[in-house]
Amino acid sequence: MVKIATTSTKNFFKNAFKSVIISEDRKETLSKIAKYITQEYKKSGVVNLNFICTHNSRRSQLGQVWAFFAAEYFNLKINSFSGGTEVTAFFRNTVKTLQKVGFTFQVADFSHQNPKYHISFEGTSKSILGFSKRYDHPENNNPFVAITTCNNADANCPFIPEALERFHLPFVDPKAFDETEKQDEAYLKTSKQIAAEIYFIFQKVSL
Repeated sequence: MVKIATTSTKNFFKNAFKSVIISEDRKETLSKIAKYITQEYKKSGVVNLNFICTHNSRRSQLGQVWAFFAAEYFNLKINSFSGGTEVTAFFRNTVKTLQKVGFTFQVADFSHQNPKYHISFEGTSKSILGFSKRYDHPENNNPFVAITTCNNADANCPFIPEALERFHLPFVDPKAFDETEKQDEAYLKTSKQIAAEIYFIFQKVSL
């Protein structure tokens, strides 16, 4: 288990929400997501979220992990999963940026190509399993609400027939900065943006 936190997960989560500027158009999208989740939550008492991006290695993984934290923070029965249309790996820079804010990664199944991690954080006995997989992998509970995170046009994102509903919530891909001096900054910025918007959604669901 490796832990290289420079701040606590809770502090990063709260500070992200306070400091990240969310546009009014974006707030409208986030509010629609929160409204739908709330409706399903009232009907079923639990909601499964599936964050989906092509490679399931960066943004969708960040969405899953921050939603996992938010469910604990706001005391909601919301399960978070992630997937892609292709299988790659939980990219090492994604792991690194989450470790810096207090998440712990323990190897559950070692593979050079696609290791599996038990992911947790201080103050909880729960964990989630993180690895790259297709969005329809058996690990991902059904029925689910799909949230696509690719920053291309909504029309180019995958059609998810199994989903109760699909929302397009694009984020900038930090991959463009891999192996550059701005790499860490880019991953942290994307993680912070996702954390802030997950906070926005979950706070509305909890009201």
